[in-house]
Amino acid sequence: MNFNTELLHGSAVSHYSQKEILPPISQVSAFKYDSMEELEKVFAHKAMGYAYTRIGNPTLTAFENRMKSLECGANAVSCSSGMSAITLSLLALCNSGDEIIVGKGLYGGTINLFHDLEKFGIHTVFANDMTAEGIKPLISDKTRAIFGELISNPALNILDVRGVAKAANEAGVPLIVDSTTATPFIARPIELGANIVIHSTSKYINGGGNSIGGIIIDGGNFAWDFDKHTSISEFRKYGKMAFSIRLRTDIWENFGCCMSPVNAFLNYIGLDTLGLRMERICANADALAHALNEIDGIEVNYLSLPHHKFHGYFESMLNGLGGGILTFRAGSKGKAFRIINSLKCAMIASNIGDLRTLVIHPASTLYAHTPKEEMEAAGVYDDTIRVSVGIEDVNDLINDFKTAIQESKGE
Repeated sequence: MNFNTELLHGSAVSHYSQKEILPPISQVSAFKYDSMEELEKVFAHKAMGYAYTRIGNPTLTAFENRMKSLECGANAVSCSSGMSAITLSLLALCNSGDEIIVGKGLYGGTINLFHDLEKFGIHTVFANDMTAEGIKPLISDKTRAIFGELISNPALNILDVRGVAKAANEAGVPLIVDSTTATPFIARPIELGANIVIHSTSKYINGGGNSIGGIIIDGGNFAWDFDKHTSISEFRKYGKMAFSIRLRTDIWENFGCCMSPVNAFLNYIGLDTLGLRMERICANADALAHALNEIDGIEVNYLSLPHHKFHGYFESMLNGLGGGILTFRAGSKGKAFRIINSLKCAMIASNIGDLRTLVIHPASTLYAHTPKEEMEAAGVYDDTIRVSVGIEDVNDLINDFKTAIQESKGE
């Protein structure tokens, strides 16, 4: 099946107990059993079933199965947010004294998380270049994972998934890819060699801006060295699924970062239109970026522009799709604020991946507590405007931004 047909008719959407076309919302805290013996087996993981929504729920399972299928994974665990998904994936792999290698130019909240992990003894090594050549010299006997964003937000740096995955796996280290900004419509990291994929489902997966969530998809394609990854050695009998089992039955369950059933349902139905939305969003972002690029004094950052430093990946890895985020520099913070405040179609909001075009000044918001050097590595300056392009009629968007930019010159 092609992408949109698979979304609506794939095997992950056809098995509900009462023949529903959508999974029911199991809005319950606990599940009733006829005997204590049955419940004992469920708690001991010796029988399938649900006991308590913090450790499992049918609506969550329906969403997890759909995401697992879309990303060609072996298992998936839904979380309360994208940040919790990143946190739990790393805590499942690392002990105090371990290291992770991460790409520069990440989302500000993710950078802040890595600083917090330092307090738990998990050290972050930043890579200037997320290619095989860039990460190989950084790998040590303490490295337990390599983490990067496929399309970084908002720098729009590209992770060379094939090259980094090969180098990482040869060193006995898994590659974790945050594919939030790409979505399975643009690229499927596990097919490219990645081992674990993460999404903040609050963004493009959901699409409607109505619920927070995250998900971790295990490719089941990594040969774990349990002498190196001692954090999951207790689960060695599960082989390549050791990470998933440790994640679900241990760290995820104990930290209590589960997704709510209602949010799982909202993210599930958001997936129905993912292909249609991403096709329109990418086309709109491309047209808006090219239109803004023609304006004197405006420096545009978007992957389809021929001068972009990662334009080569645009064709070779991203199937000619640049995603829904673009940034541009206005010339000064004051001018950036005037442009943002003059926009009529775009909403001032801190999310991305909405149906609606959203705009923000990241330096004064998302990166307000980030050191200047790290902020600029993420492509954020005092005059940077980030645009999350929506599905509006593109001519209206272009006219809106052109008018706002023109008005800002006269003040």
